[in-house]
Amino acid sequence: LARPCLTFPPSLGRSLCCQCGVPIPPNPANMCVGCLRAQVDITEGIPKQGTLHFCKQCERYLQPPATWIQCALESRELLALCLKKLKASLSKVRLIDAGFIWTEPHSKRLKLKLTVQKEVMNGAVLQQVFIVEYIIQSQMCEDCHRIEAKDFWKAVVQVRQKTLHKKTFYYLEQLILKHRLHQSTLRIKEIHDGLDFYYSSKQQAQKMVDFLQCTVPSRAKSSQRLISHDIHSNVYNYKSTFSVEIVPICKDNVVCLSPRLAQSLGNMSQICVCFRVTSTIHLIDPSTLQIAEVDGSTYWRHPFNSLFHPKQLEEFIIVDINRVQEKKRGAGAGARSNKHTLAEAWVQKTSELNTDHQYFCSTHLGHILNPGDLVLGFDLANCNLNDEFANKMNPHSIPDVVLIKKSYDRSKRQRRRNWKLKELERDREGMESDDER
Repeated sequence: LARPCLTFPPSLGRSLCCQCGVPIPPNPANMCVGCLRAQVDITEGIPKQGTLHFCKQCERYLQPPATWIQCALESRELLALCLKKLKASLSKVRLIDAGFIWTEPHSKRLKLKLTVQKEVMNGAVLQQVFIVEYIIQSQMCEDCHRIEAKDFWKAVVQVRQKTLHKKTFYYLEQLILKHRLHQSTLRIKEIHDGLDFYYSSKQQAQKMVDFLQCTVPSRAKSSQRLISHDIHSNVYNYKSTFSVEIVPICKDNVVCLSPRLAQSLGNMSQICVCFRVTSTIHLIDPSTLQIAEVDGSTYWRHPFNSLFHPKQLEEFIIVDINRVQEKKRGAGAGARSNKHTLAEAWVQKTSELNTDHQYFCSTHLGHILNPGDLVLGFDLANCNLNDEFANKMNPHSIPDVVLIKKSYDRSKRQRRRNWKLKELERDREGMESDDER
């Protein structure tokens, strides 16, 4: 420890200490540093030990009375928290400096080095350095208590998508992980067709619902159930439930629009391909490259379904392909895509290579397809369409084949990939079998 020092007024002469007789520069107390320190201790009344409460689960410190804050070791936030513990006792002295003395991270000890000044005995200013030691005690915070209990929740958000292959749901999962919206959940439970997010407050659940509605086309409903009621203080305790349904349309789906919706989107064809799903459904007409966006509210007013699921994709080989430079557009046509190229192609199923059966189709993938390439698509000529809008269409308006995406050797691509997508940590109760999952 540094020795206490005195600040003296400038003077040329010297005087004798009244206690020990040592020559010293004149000061108001007329005493040397050693004698003054023996007479007065300016740190008296300041506690030299204290306690800090630390939650092991979330790694936060308790800031009385009930606030838990995140602090790194030897950080400014932790230093401020330690000084607040001494705020009342430091009011009689002036704090000059404060800092941490290094301690082993797992020792459950924090040492704080303080430098204080105080005016003593006839106006002399005494400065002293001392150490305060804090003991870190483990205490579980309320949020972690609720997480451990798993049944203490005030609100639940039920997210559902009624499709066989939930590409939109997987995209949404990555966005939740990116924005860390899952950190405030008490529990995430996986059930059939979706996930349940449990929260300790209705405000946190409402924040999640707002995020979902801004991210994917969906609709939400809310309800609440009365748990208890205090008639004396007029306090009601509710459990809230939010139901969010995501549109059952995913990327690479072939859809059939209603005639009214197709006309309102710029007289585009009823048979379209969904090439992207963000906050809206992005559709493209493979015969004209006309694009349109359908938001959630429009979809629920004019709902449409996917004609096929991804397991029904068939592999075709490109026999011949011709890119179409310009095609006459109809009256009232909407915007066209600049990222795709319109082409007319002759294709043949890889399962029918020993025959001469070929199909003619228009495609929006002219910029990446060449003769001999393999491509995945749907065969509309040899299938039974069970759709209310498709059954009413003129058969000549329905294309024989709709090409979706180019086919690559997946074994080579997976071998090059050195990363893996993250997943939400969730409980899979009753989801053990592969079929149910």
